[in-house]
Amino acid sequence: MKIFNLSMECYPVAKVGGLADVVGALPKYLNKIDGVEASVIMPWYNKPFVHDHSFEIVFDGWIHQSHHAFQVQVMKERGKTLGFDLYLVKIPGLLDRDNPYGYWDESQQFLAFQHGVLHWLTAMKIRPDVLHCHDYHTGLVPFMIENCPEFSFLKGVKTIGTIHNGEYQGQMKWDMLNYFPWFRGDKVGLLDWDGYINPLATMLKCCHAFNAVSEGYLQELFQSLKGLESLVQQEHSKAYGIINGIDTEVWNPETDAFLDFNFGKKNALEGKWKNKKELCEEYGLNPDLPLFSFIGRFAVEKGADLLPEIVWKSIQQTYGALNIMILGSGEKHVEHQLSELSYSYSNFALDLGYKEYLSHKIYASSDFLLMPSRVEPCGLNQMYAMRYGTVPVVRYTGGLRDTVQDISTGGSGINFGSATAEDAVHAMHRALHIYHENGLMDSLVHSNMNYDFSWEKSAEKYLELYEK
Repeated sequence: MKIFNLSMECYPVAKVGGLADVVGALPKYLNKIDGVEASVIMPWYNKPFVHDHSFEIVFDGWIHQSHHAFQVQVMKERGKTLGFDLYLVKIPGLLDRDNPYGYWDESQQFLAFQHGVLHWLTAMKIRPDVLHCHDYHTGLVPFMIENCPEFSFLKGVKTIGTIHNGEYQGQMKWDMLNYFPWFRGDKVGLLDWDGYINPLATMLKCCHAFNAVSEGYLQELFQSLKGLESLVQQEHSKAYGIINGIDTEVWNPETDAFLDFNFGKKNALEGKWKNKKELCEEYGLNPDLPLFSFIGRFAVEKGADLLPEIVWKSIQQTYGALNIMILGSGEKHVEHQLSELSYSYSNFALDLGYKEYLSHKIYASSDFLLMPSRVEPCGLNQMYAMRYGTVPVVRYTGGLRDTVQDISTGGSGINFGSATAEDAVHAMHRALHIYHENGLMDSLVHSNMNYDFSWEKSAEKYLELYEK
């Protein structure tokens, strides 16, 4: 079975969020299954990975968007170093930039990527068994292969759409039709939702099956998908929930090259303490205090706007009897508020931006990981944390419901119900009681490291979906 994953991100080539981790791991684990050949197709970016690896040009052609012709080059990584074939699509003027997102013409970029991929596959007579489209950025592919005569060679290829985050849908005004490959006008309704071109809605309408990245998130989508709830309900017969896994080769405290001290289950307490001591010394924190951490984008769906109040209240209410460390960036007003707090409190450390190596160090060093998410389709951070013996303190929503059960029911962490600073701080107080119960805390460290969130199980479920 030949599967192409289409995505704007893939770790370690280009990463903004969890999408990159999923796309960088799923095909690798699929390829461990006999008879499966999974690959990734993504845009070319001006990134270190691209310059540090060897590529060959496997296609050179042209596409037309509106009145413009664009060159399309497809480059294949020679060494298969990621465990799968990696193809980069370069379109000078559109897909040749530093980052995946944030450009004024990104709708045209995403369209050009999808157009370019299908043009390449058609021209070279490459017909996969499955095109796996990740998020709205590739959501027009199922429509194009069925309705654009230019890609008639691909008509009938099975398409799977994965919703990693339904908060983003890619709405476009109708003048963007000028950039589409030609199709019959009576098919335009497949693109429409609420008066706009909506790529996520189009994906749900046109794909053969779609999935959310957890069972919990799938159930939430039937009730809350920013206006697409009725569409999900209408298409329920082709809806599935498959929880993401984590790449246990990358996220392994025994071999993780980013850690100051590697450790396994047998020496977890000693290993975590050594890493914590190093990290605390680097950031001026007291290693004898419990360490809470947050890692992620400063976005509303992550509950990041609650962080300043959480930091202030938790330090005030505990009289400073804890450390808090935050790694992330995003909303500028959140960055500003947190920066001011970092100057006021010696037991609060802030590192603005995203550093992959530092995230590994924080998971290994922390006692608790805080996730006050309003929306969390799957969440990988809580799985990384547990892999490194850290206890997750999470809002009970989406994929967090599927992966973190409260300690009161024999689970692995602490749940709280509302996305408010009050609920989060209350959960942190519960965590402090656990921390000071040495036997209980120690057992949580060891039991959390025994959870199996590997991609093997999730890859098997995706294969079952492909075969359907």
